[in-house]
Amino acid sequence: MNLQESINNIFPDEKGVPAEFMLPFPIIQKEYLVNGEIRHWNGEMQDVLSPVCFRTAKGPEQKLIGHYPTLTEKESLEALEAASAAYNSGKGEWPSMPVEERIRRVEKLAFLMKEKRTEIISLLMWEIGKSYNDSAKEFDRTIEYMADTINALKDLDRAGSRFEIKEGIIGQVRRAPLGVVLCMGPFNYPLNETFTTLIPALIMGNTVIFKPPKIGVLLHRPLLQAFKEAFPKGVVNTVYGDGAKVITPMMASGKVDVLAFIGSSRVADIIKKQHPKPHRLRSVLGLDAKNAGIILKDADIAQTVKECVLGSLSYNGQRCTALKIIYVHKDITDEFLKQFGAAIAALKPGMPWDKDVNLTPLPEANKTQFMTDYIEDAKKNGAKVVNEGGGAVNGTFMFPAVLYPVNDKMKVFHEEQFGPVIPVVPFADVSEPMDYVVNSNFGQQVSIFGRDSGTIATLIDTLVNQVCRVNINSQCQRGPDSFPFTGRKDSAEGTLSVTDALRVFTIRTLVAVKGTDTNKQIITEILRDKKSNFLSTDFIF
Repeated sequence: MNLQESINNIFPDEKGVPAEFMLPFPIIQKEYLVNGEIRHWNGEMQDVLSPVCFRTAKGPEQKLIGHYPTLTEKESLEALEAASAAYNSGKGEWPSMPVEERIRRVEKLAFLMKEKRTEIISLLMWEIGKSYNDSAKEFDRTIEYMADTINALKDLDRAGSRFEIKEGIIGQVRRAPLGVVLCMGPFNYPLNETFTTLIPALIMGNTVIFKPPKIGVLLHRPLLQAFKEAFPKGVVNTVYGDGAKVITPMMASGKVDVLAFIGSSRVADIIKKQHPKPHRLRSVLGLDAKNAGIILKDADIAQTVKECVLGSLSYNGQRCTALKIIYVHKDITDEFLKQFGAAIAALKPGMPWDKDVNLTPLPEANKTQFMTDYIEDAKKNGAKVVNEGGGAVNGTFMFPAVLYPVNDKMKVFHEEQFGPVIPVVPFADVSEPMDYVVNSNFGQQVSIFGRDSGTIATLIDTLVNQVCRVNINSQCQRGPDSFPFTGRKDSAEGTLSVTDALRVFTIRTLVAVKGTDTNKQIITEILRDKKSNFLSTDFIF
């Protein structure tokens, strides 16, 4: 079967789905979690269409896999009040709970989550079109992240379990929670990236309102009971529905202390402006990116092609860390495009459950048309699709398109495409891609491919002042989770790594006394009799 035939026949009939991946559709979710109660919704519901289509006489049709609640302002404010009451100005059970006990609760959540692994992986595949292997990685990486967060918190707590004496003042510095956190994750990593804000926010003593992304909602349903069992009432609350109805009233109340949002800078700006006291709002944001690959003329083309395929097309290019524009030195452009096109042609298109599948359907509504518009705009301005089958569409599936030569007249040169369209720009002087990075609105990452250490060193010294991660002969990426993950300009606010996330959801707080005999006695009694959960010299193993 040739490439075009594979694309034309990519969708199965319903009987062609392996039994182990077929769920009892439609999944009708009426549940949401507020104040420790799993409540039932009897109002309007939102349909959930899978990017997976089935073959019909009329052509490919998306599978209706479920429904979820579209809550109103009333329910969102109830969730906010529950979180506020659970925090209770820092006096609530959760923020004042000993660190060891909060750790045990998060460990319980991880244990309960593992029981739902198979179901959540299947829902990831059906809801967002992620392959089985990548869906399994997302779940397992999330569990690993939780374990790493616990270990990082133990280290942080040990460092804070000592007193300092300076200029006659005795003090202990520890980290205290900030209050009520609104967590909103992205559709492309709806479990993992949501939990990279949710878990550190929780374990540090904050209370949380959690809104799943528009795509990737049902996969969180199996976790509602786990959240209920693991945490005191009001510590975790969920809301669903249109952001204007459920997010706006919460932000406008001024009772949200931290916004943890991963998505577009446009939406983040809208949400932040709704808060009446913006100087009191802590924002933790993972936003847009237009990560560039810069391929120098002495690059190892075979290795570069391998990394660029992974970097631009893992999960169909739907990652903020994807390579979204590739600059290639003009002396090697022909050879690069030849090998790059061949490598893309070797990628396997199919359904998420197919073995070794590389390319899957796109979950966002009208995404293939959106990508096609980029291609047509580039064509009008002088580019061509230079790879076999590039841009071919069947229903929700698009085969990747490599556009060349791309210039600044094209939308795809400036905008983050977030999909399987790869713009390639030739350059004669390295100042051209460097100017692109410097003038870009985004500043997350860049990848340099080459062999001359002197040239690479010179580029590094400029690029580290423009982006927050420079990758040498490798794709852009987030991991390992112990490394800082952030961006400059419009790409991020705050830093997310295992350790940094614990800091970003807290503030350093000091208890200090003059070193008088009376004060020493007071502190001694507090520590000896364990009268305070904040002041402590306990060492967590």
